[in-house]
Amino acid sequence: MPEPEAATTISARGLTRSFGSHVAVNSLTLELKRGEVLGFLGPNGAGKTTTMQMLTGNLAPSRGAIGICGMDLLAEPVAAKTHIGYLPEVPPLYRDLTVDEYLLLAAKLHRVPRVERGPAVSAAKQRCGLAGVGARLIGALSRGYQQRVGIAQAIVHGPDVVILDEPTAGLDPNQIREIRGLIRELGGAHSVILSTHILPEVETVCDRVQILHHGNIVYSDTIAALKQFHSGGAVLLGLRRPPPRLDEITALPGVAAAERIDATLIRVQFAAGADPGEALAQQAVARNWGLYQLKPAQTSLEDVFVNLTQSEEGA
Repeated sequence: MPEPEAATTISARGLTRSFGSHVAVNSLTLELKRGEVLGFLGPNGAGKTTTMQMLTGNLAPSRGAIGICGMDLLAEPVAAKTHIGYLPEVPPLYRDLTVDEYLLLAAKLHRVPRVERGPAVSAAKQRCGLAGVGARLIGALSRGYQQRVGIAQAIVHGPDVVILDEPTAGLDPNQIREIRGLIRELGGAHSVILSTHILPEVETVCDRVQILHHGNIVYSDTIAALKQFHSGGAVLLGLRRPPPRLDEITALPGVAAAERIDATLIRVQFAAGADPGEALAQQAVARNWGLYQLKPAQTSLEDVFVNLTQSEEGA
């Protein structure tokens, strides 16, 4: 029997926010199901934080609708927010409290019933790797552990949706690896929206990606689909004895451009509607270039991000 479709936990339709004449977010549409991790990307000023503030009920949209687990966030804000956990870019930590004191306070603020607060705090600490530091002052913890405490306060009430704004900003590589592992674990039971500037992080952790530019969604698809985005019509050509001049390759019918990746690897872009792969292989054999690789080129998230956002940055 087919598995039942995962429940939608968060949806936004026509989400718009203006500040005076400036439109920070323009008719954004977003949907997330349980168990998904969505990477939310964009240059500085693209509208990411504004969107997250609207999705968490901290900023009212100018227009649009937000649904959280079937509830209207604007019409039922208190009930809807019980399903949301939020870690802002600057974690809302009280440095003079111990981890246990702070998480207990967070549980109270999230209206966790008194009898359930202790187990909820223990569970959040366990999931976030904080079991051994409950009695320590937050201000005495490393930056990585403080981020863990910030995530723990976001999940202490068992929300369906966890929204994390730059959770690995300022961390060292080891701390980043630990937080990435935690985010992957969270994605198993929650829906997670992750905003970050670290593009490999999205490819490593996320199932889907949305790129926001000037308040508009300019790309939205799965990570698997991303690997084919803008890669159709290009191949990586590996030659042990490449020609000294690339015009020997670009002169072939159907080849639009060629660029050297390294000493033996060349990226060949096809002309629209053309597929000169066979001609490339025949030419390489005929001229004894030492063909060792001919495969479709895949596009990295960085390539897609730059392609979609750079053109207008310099305008």
